[in-house]
Amino acid sequence: MKFLVFLMMLVSNAAGLLDLSGKMFTFPEETNTAHVKLIPALVNLQAVTVCHRSFTDLKRDHSLFSLASPTNNNEFLVFMNWAKQEIQPYVHNLLIGYGGLDYAQNKWHSICTTWDSSSGLVQLWFNGQPLMKRYIANTSPLTNKPSIILGQEQDTHGGAFAADQSFVGMMADVHMWNYVLSACEIQKYMKEQNFTPGNVLNWAALEFQSTGRVLIENKEMSLKHSNLS
Repeated sequence: MKFLVFLMMLVSNAAGLLDLSGKMFTFPEETNTAHVKLIPALVNLQAVTVCHRSFTDLKRDHSLFSLASPTNNNEFLVFMNWAKQEIQPYVHNLLIGYGGLDYAQNKWHSICTTWDSSSGLVQLWFNGQPLMKRYIANTSPLTNKPSIILGQEQDTHGGAFAADQSFVGMMADVHMWNYVLSACEIQKYMKEQNFTPGNVLNWAALEFQSTGRVLIENKEMSLKHSNLS
């Protein structure tokens, strides 16, 4: 029976709304194909908060969250630049680099990224720590035709993946809101307390399509011992 369940997890699928509470996506190998496409409940966003948890041993560049539009590959991207040792949020192809972070391997990291078109301000939260708010000089709303991908970085709208930028590891608790989440709510997310779930992407009611070798597994208990300050 367990073998049959394992095989089902490997098959490309189109899922309806699924409650993934207590679960994680596992990307076990480097490829330019394996990914999960997330279907948002809302589009044309004036502000955004994206939160997720990830675990990897990669020592190279990799994508953590990729939202592309027909005109901007990096409409909203959270990217680990290994050479610069920076987590880099992109908005409308413009990037901000956050360095000096303890992005340790084989440990869970909780990351939230916020952006508000009215102010142009971007902020990264890393393992419970709020970092400096930075300005991106483009206040247009995000696209009304988003392609949201986990596991790969999009160089075109929905494709042109490169294996050397793929994510290999585990990912869980992906949420997205169409507003800047309060500091109190972000801290609740970081500490795995009760928080307001995402109204654009909700891990407990997620619509997605997976392609390639992507597994849905029980979230490992080590998540409870992540690097929260």
